[in-house]
Amino acid sequence: MSNTTKFTLAFLLILPTTSTFAQDVNSGSPVITLPPVVISATALPTPADEVASSVTVITGEEIQRDQRRTVPDLLATVPGLNVVQSGGPGGQTSVFMRGTNSNHVKVLVDGIDVSDPTSPNRAFDFGSLTTYDIERIEVLRGPQSGLYGADAIGGVISITTKKGSGPAKVTATVEGGSFGTFNQSSQVTGGTETTNYAFSASHNRTASTPVTPLALLAPGERRNNDFYDNWTYTAKVGADLTKNFGANFVGRYTDARLRFTNDDFSNFPIVMPNADQSIATSHQFYGLGEAVWKLFDGRFNNRVGFAYTDIARRNLDPNSVWQPFDGQRTKYYWRSDLALTKGQTLLMGLEREDERARTSAISASNGNTGAYAELQSAFSDRFFVASNIRHDDNEAFGGHNTWRIAPAFLILETQTKLKASYGTGFHAPSLNQLFDPFSGNPNLKPEESRGYDFGFEQSLFHRRLRFGATWFQNDIKNLITFGPAPFFINENINRAKTHGIESFLAAQVTDRFQVRVDYTHTVAIDAMTGGELLRRPKDKTSVSAIWKPTNDLTLSATALWVSGWFDFDRFGFAPAPFKTSGYTIVNLAANYVVDQHVTVFGRIDNMFNEHYQLPVGFERPGLGAYAGIRLTN
Repeated sequence: MSNTTKFTLAFLLILPTTSTFAQDVNSGSPVITLPPVVISATALPTPADEVASSVTVITGEEIQRDQRRTVPDLLATVPGLNVVQSGGPGGQTSVFMRGTNSNHVKVLVDGIDVSDPTSPNRAFDFGSLTTYDIERIEVLRGPQSGLYGADAIGGVISITTKKGSGPAKVTATVEGGSFGTFNQSSQVTGGTETTNYAFSASHNRTASTPVTPLALLAPGERRNNDFYDNWTYTAKVGADLTKNFGANFVGRYTDARLRFTNDDFSNFPIVMPNADQSIATSHQFYGLGEAVWKLFDGRFNNRVGFAYTDIARRNLDPNSVWQPFDGQRTKYYWRSDLALTKGQTLLMGLEREDERARTSAISASNGNTGAYAELQSAFSDRFFVASNIRHDDNEAFGGHNTWRIAPAFLILETQTKLKASYGTGFHAPSLNQLFDPFSGNPNLKPEESRGYDFGFEQSLFHRRLRFGATWFQNDIKNLITFGPAPFFINENINRAKTHGIESFLAAQVTDRFQVRVDYTHTVAIDAMTGGELLRRPKDKTSVSAIWKPTNDLTLSATALWVSGWFDFDRFGFAPAPFKTSGYTIVNLAANYVVDQHVTVFGRIDNMFNEHYQLPVGFERPGLGAYAGIRLTN
């Protein structure tokens, strides 16, 4: 069956078979609307119509409806992103945004930078990030260092966890299915007029995920499937101690263990899968505490806080010893927003950040002090501009300035939005790149970029039909890579260019049926050689549809088609990069509300059992079926 046939069948599977769907939208049927506010683009809650930046918002309702249990699965269909995961759940996972590198994406959980200081290039590994406690994800595309500082060349992924409110609510979920999957979660949330709390615990377990391609095994050799176990605990508490003063606290801890098949270098240069499994453990803690002080009837709001990241990883290969990776990051910050006049808000902030890494190879630290300002302007109800500027003073490479401007113009008579942005970004050298005893270079400069985008969004028939397109381009210089032999020292010698288009069409076909199509075209080029950058497919299309045949039953389907890309062979049989084949994935999900306390759900992932490797050498999971129950008091 061709990829095109699979894609077409997936769409036809959930098309309604009758036309008796007229119902008032207040009945609970899904309605396509723009998210009411966007926060990440300006760091302030802003009506989506007034935001010029390209932002995709994923809500907690969507996460629950589509039953995505990990953030990598959730991000797979987002425009402008390519998600690369080494195997199944828990496998190392990178996200490439608009063709930039995986370490060019700033990842925040409740405002906490969760990147790993011990990672060779400080890229965040999404593999152990589950979704049970997530209320909202915003994917902000384009250079964002003018507001967020280092590592935001491609953009920012901002994750917000659930916040309690109202009477105490207890929720418990149990789910099982293919590959030895057994997941459980529990949550307690609530609050009063002056307090809020949310606590959760979740357990994800997959006992047997096939990852190693059978063609790579010796005749008669048994494949060792991956085993993954993840416990995650979260807490979020807030209190208004007085009318003008409050405090917030966030904590998240993950204890994960992965058994997987690593490479066997004993017969180098012929690298094969190891006959015995390796073990990787990870203990991650993210914490934040802040005080909030409001002055002048809420016109001048101040936040003073402290954020902390502690990541301890251990890797054990067969016939070896445990390899430790311990990284910490501390951050002190002050942020304020001041309403100057109607339509003019000034955001200001100061930050001090220190990171440390201890591995078997290095023990190093570095610090950075940053200051930024942003003016958010609204001129009447048609023209909006967000502009920011930032200065970072890094102990390793000195001072660096970045900025961004993003105007949006609304033509109210035609329901048209015109938008554009231009900005700069940078990636600070990691501790490994600076201080590794074999390849480190303490004289490295930051990687730098300039990027812009422009586009439009059009609504028709009172927003029942929406479509739009955005063109983007990035020019990146001083990319860090290994210098020439024989020393292979990290140097700022590479350059890259990326450009492309992101487009969408969303339709509320009836009050009970909606569909959305997203298409991304990306060209990512090594400016030194003219060749295509690895693991950046040129084309990506996703179709999602939601049908609510009754008030209690919701059906959803997603079809994802990704074109081929250039990649290296994991085991060296093809020493040069080669073009891979594309793939098509189709997922179905159903949720049925039995009553106000009980919901049953089920899903089918990769319905056509597509076999593909991403990256090459790591098979992605095939057909899987899952079912579960959710109980609420």
